[in-house]
Amino acid sequence: MVSRALVSAGWLSVALKTRRAPALRVLDTTWYSPGSKDARKEFEERHIPGASFFDLEQCKDQQSPYEMMLPTTSQFAKYAGELGIRNDSHVVVYDCDSAGMLYAPRLWWMFRVFGHHNVSVLDGGLANWMKQGLPVTSEATPVTPETFRVTLNQSLLKSFEDIQENISSKRFQLVDARSEGRFRGPEPKPGEGIEPGHILGSVNIPFSNFRTKDGYEKPVHEIRQLFQDRGIDLTKPLTATCRRGVTACHLALASFLLGKEDTAVYDGSWSEWFHRAKPEHKVFEKRNGV
Repeated sequence: MVSRALVSAGWLSVALKTRRAPALRVLDTTWYSPGSKDARKEFEERHIPGASFFDLEQCKDQQSPYEMMLPTTSQFAKYAGELGIRNDSHVVVYDCDSAGMLYAPRLWWMFRVFGHHNVSVLDGGLANWMKQGLPVTSEATPVTPETFRVTLNQSLLKSFEDIQENISSKRFQLVDARSEGRFRGPEPKPGEGIEPGHILGSVNIPFSNFRTKDGYEKPVHEIRQLFQDRGIDLTKPLTATCRRGVTACHLALASFLLGKEDTAVYDGSWSEWFHRAKPEHKVFEKRNGV
């Protein structure tokens, strides 16, 4: 079974009450930069009834020098299985971002890249769940560990070498999901250790453009126009990138809603490219006086 990519708060509320989806598993995947707010503590204080916490900081490649690289297939299988995920589970993911959705699309993509397509994002996130007066709880959800088998879907994942090769071959379109300031160069973020800029040949569609002011996903006709306005042909191969491979997943989700289910994500994104790419393959528009 392949579920719809987005589910509404109303749908999820009914599904949880009626248990019409016995294999339904809800995951809070809120993430904050280490040393800032405590996402797990927030979860323990307030979450959707029946939800479990999926820690992106734990379920990643701990040996990588880059921030949010995928774990191995066995690591993901073990982590998800311990949260009670089975191969017949319908997984619904959300996060607590005040703007509605920020990190949930990353976990949606992770499940898909590991071969589990029965996964949805809660449209509007916890913020809009609560705005609708739906319940939250501090009660822990008992979980029975399950066996979860995964297979890496390499077509949804791009490496540094893939992006490097694409500079000359132009096999796929590359879209960067960061803000225009981060993409073009004039908005450094203190403490990041890298300069803003972008990969040679990439175009910019900020991920926030896909959300309404209330934090929901925009209608498909508006999403389609966003791609068209930037010259992106959704009939051709497409890869998304960003700062650390998180907001790029918003582009993958948005294109999925238009029927394009094969958009890949460059996992290392700008954080890897900045440190590894040749100088001529990095564009710093402010520095270059453009």
